[in-house]
Amino acid sequence: MFQGSCKVGEIHEEQGEHRQDTEHRADGGRGALPRVLIAADKFKGSLTAVEVAEHVTTGLRRAVPALPVESLPVADGGDGTVDAAVAVGFERRATTVTGPLGEPVTAAWALRGDVAVVEMAEASGLRHVTPDSRSALASSTYGTGELLRAALDAGARTVVLGVGGSASTDGGAGMLAALGAAFTGADGRPVGPGGAALAGLERADLSGLDPRVAGTAFVLASDVDNPLRGPKGAPAVYGPQKGASPQDVATLDAALGRYAEVLGAALGSRAAEAAEAPGAGAAGGIGYGALVGLDAVFRPGVEVLFELLGFAEALERADFVITGEGSLDAQTLHGKAPAGVAQAARARGVDVVAVCGRLALPPEALGGAGIRRAYALTELEPDPARCMAEAGALLERQAERLARDFLAP
Repeated sequence: MFQGSCKVGEIHEEQGEHRQDTEHRADGGRGALPRVLIAADKFKGSLTAVEVAEHVTTGLRRAVPALPVESLPVADGGDGTVDAAVAVGFERRATTVTGPLGEPVTAAWALRGDVAVVEMAEASGLRHVTPDSRSALASSTYGTGELLRAALDAGARTVVLGVGGSASTDGGAGMLAALGAAFTGADGRPVGPGGAALAGLERADLSGLDPRVAGTAFVLASDVDNPLRGPKGAPAVYGPQKGASPQDVATLDAALGRYAEVLGAALGSRAAEAAEAPGAGAAGGIGYGALVGLDAVFRPGVEVLFELLGFAEALERADFVITGEGSLDAQTLHGKAPAGVAQAARARGVDVVAVCGRLALPPEALGGAGIRRAYALTELEPDPARCMAEAGALLERQAERLARDFLAP
């Protein structure tokens, strides 16, 4: 699917990354050092995935100076997806688009050949708003549609749409409107932005969609498989973290119901069926808009990103894997990048340990996920504010400890 991709090792060589390819594999001779792959996600709020890899490498080499290390920042389709793509050779682009509440924001996306990676949080993410009732009801995905249009303008014919961390619950209506769809009320005028405004929707017309959409393969990359509505739907599960009150949740759920009804009248039964499809409720329902309006294929974000980043090839070169993210908790076990890394490594018989900001999983849960041990920064600094502020230095200390425990000759 992802044409023109090159192997991670080739990218590192092009970028001058320090890799010791002359080292023998750990199982290839007595005394040889293991090849270590760092495949960690970001520590949200403190370190990017690239920075995590850099600090871990520094700590490891304090203990074992000659240790061969390869880094492959990973993501699951949410925040950090563009950074991960750029780390393996995609070109970073920046486009000024409409933010969730109408303000201009500069959003990053990535391109390599005719494959684009678009991270909806860059344009329509929660980080652009103050979570409250107003933003929960009125935030739009219009800017994400503008990013998709920029990708089409640049020649993209395969677009990976990574979703997560959204401010909006508009079912992707804003995204589709930016690409040419029309959503009108009883007066024939466009309905307002945001999910709540969809309660007044009377007509949907997708005939004006950018014609390039039909010739483009869209991949909806998400780590959640919620339906659009109901007790497990977008408003109920994710609305409160966006500032929605219980009444707001009910308002948004009803509005999305109206949205699906009108789209069903315009497009037929497939639109109604898509509301129950896995991933429809992702990122405030933008998954539904992508499935119905862009004919997107839903795939687990970890699976898509691993393919895009060349994770399988990197794993083939590794004897030991270090993964991690800011918080190792119950959510980690449900489609997050560290769980995907550990599962793939375990299938090959490669040991995996993790680094994290905080650890909220018991040893048996870690073991069940394929992670032998986790090194949490809070073990060294229990104060959350200081732990986040000093994350880099703390991570280096934990990585040095990890190396002495597992990797020293």
